Amino acid sequence: MKASLLFLLACTAVLALGARADSAEEPKALVQKVQELAQKATAMAKDAFSRVRGSEAAQQARQWLSDNAELAKQRLVWLKEQLAELLKKTPPA
Repeated sequence: MKASLLFLLACTAVLALGARADSAEEPKALVQKVQELAQKATAMAKDAFSRVRGSEAAQQARQWLSDNAELAKQRLVWLKEQLAELLKKTPPA
């Protein structure tokens, strides 16, 4: 995750340098171009973070399901046994 963020910051710096190299215009136009590139980089970072969060949440959900699957099976067996006991004790109508 940290490597991705560092890479993104490095790309932003390269884009800013490229904007400066491409722009022989006045400083106001250069600032505008750098701001646009920064906004694009921010959007990319937000997208990357949301994908990482999504994959982390999915991984945690899969882990929880695998950890609790056996417990759920045990509880279902217990419930089945309790139901069978209850049906044995109930007199026929």
